[in-house]
Amino acid sequence: MALPFAARVQLLLLQAAGFLIDLVGRAARAFGGPKFNSTTTQPVTEPLLLLSGVQLAKLIRQRKVKCIDVVQAYINRIKDVNPMINGIVKYRFEEAKKEAHAVDQRLAEKQEDEATLEKKWPFLGVPLTVKEAFQLQGMPNSSGLVSRRDTISKTDATVVALLKEAGAIPLGITNCSELCMWYESSNKIYGRSNNPYNLRHIVGGSSGGEGCSLAAACSVIGVGSDIGGSIRMPAFFNGIFGHKPSPGVVPNKGQFPTAAEAQDIFQCTGPMCRYAEDLIPMLRVMAGSGIKKLKLDAKVHLKHLKFYWMEHDGGSFLMSKVDQDLILAQKKVVTHLETVLGASVQHVNLRQMKYSFQLWIAMMSAKGPDGKEPVKFVDLLGDHGKPVSPLWELIKWCLGLSEYTIPSIGLALLEEKLKYNNEKYKKFKAVEESLHKELVEMLGDDGVFLYPSHPTVAPKHHVPLTRPFNFAYTGVFNALGLPVTQCPLGLNAKGLPLGIQVVAGPLNDHLTLAVAQYLEKSFGGWVCPGTL
Repeated sequence: MALPFAARVQLLLLQAAGFLIDLVGRAARAFGGPKFNSTTTQPVTEPLLLLSGVQLAKLIRQRKVKCIDVVQAYINRIKDVNPMINGIVKYRFEEAKKEAHAVDQRLAEKQEDEATLEKKWPFLGVPLTVKEAFQLQGMPNSSGLVSRRDTISKTDATVVALLKEAGAIPLGITNCSELCMWYESSNKIYGRSNNPYNLRHIVGGSSGGEGCSLAAACSVIGVGSDIGGSIRMPAFFNGIFGHKPSPGVVPNKGQFPTAAEAQDIFQCTGPMCRYAEDLIPMLRVMAGSGIKKLKLDAKVHLKHLKFYWMEHDGGSFLMSKVDQDLILAQKKVVTHLETVLGASVQHVNLRQMKYSFQLWIAMMSAKGPDGKEPVKFVDLLGDHGKPVSPLWELIKWCLGLSEYTIPSIGLALLEEKLKYNNEKYKKFKAVEESLHKELVEMLGDDGVFLYPSHPTVAPKHHVPLTRPFNFAYTGVFNALGLPVTQCPLGLNAKGLPLGIQVVAGPLNDHLTLAVAQYLEKSFGGWVCPGTL
């Protein structure tokens, strides 16, 4: 995609700003700012923190563990490590302890047997964290926008309510990027979140606070949302599991900002967790009645699946080359599937994948059924109130006076330049339809596609400003409307998480979730930070 000259100049200026921010950040770390004795969070020593949500719920139901002990163990962990990662930005500890005591009291009365308890409350007493962009009653709901600093949720988002009804106990809300539109989680209200595997590196976005909190064992299950990789990038960078469901399965109601018009179907709310066995139970709860669209009860014979893989996008000039570490990790998976599982594995070259960014822009440029234009990002910045001038905000930012982050200002400056006119939209919509057809026919109902999660492992803070298009490795699957599970594959030599995306055809989420559990057993899944 050729950008207009003015847009290229603005992009180069923003990239230069990114380099300057990086230099300033290094100086701040050298001469001031928070100092930590380690570049990673400390290892977990409490055994309760090393159990899945499913396992914790079972122990609580069987009265082998008190709910208050589980909740207190997580509160202690949060107090120990959250100051380092800044993942959870508002606590609800007192409320959580009251709810835990209520669970223990109910169990002491022995009103229901274990089977009844499991059916009614599959996550009874299990600690939960929620992305700040979702409504959680009594908690802030700003999405990092300063003008919404005092906005307090009066009710719960649909998925939050469903998880609470299933017995989960929220401990707090987690950080996100400003208005959930950037892949580093930092804003002017809560500050920046840090990667528990190396505090100098990013956690991803926009569900980055959720990703790092789960990875650091400050939570066991969490809620994220994804319109361009906002579940999968944080899951990848933090070495945990995340699932972007098929569109239209999990309700999006109760989050800010809400995708409107044509973009609503591409925004997906989904589960994030440390242990793969929690993915399906979480999805069952979060989907509500939408779960009927999926085939989660279908038996998956992994050996009979058809596996396809591709190690990069085919060479888009907009994106970084894929790290060799990630290519080698993917090839290890391929070799394992062939030699140990005995499955059919085929390398493919989907030529249109190199247009991933353009397909995502086409998705975001799409008009509604009534011809209505998509909501402008600059209007979201003003919260549909006083108009915001991106150029003036850039000048103010250079003077340290803007209440917005530089990624948001940059997007507001460029959005009209990046948005496609009807001619370009039709061109790339045709490409999207062609690629969708090719993938769906290739995958059928018994195939999965292995694809890199990102060109690099978690970069250092501010580096995304110099690589703004790399998110398209995840964003393309939003445009294509396919289910994807992000799976961890251990750590590289520098101790940063490796991982891979597992993609299936529409409504075949059960295939990617089954593969996630297999990869966890074969490659170890989540690795506790600070243990190496």
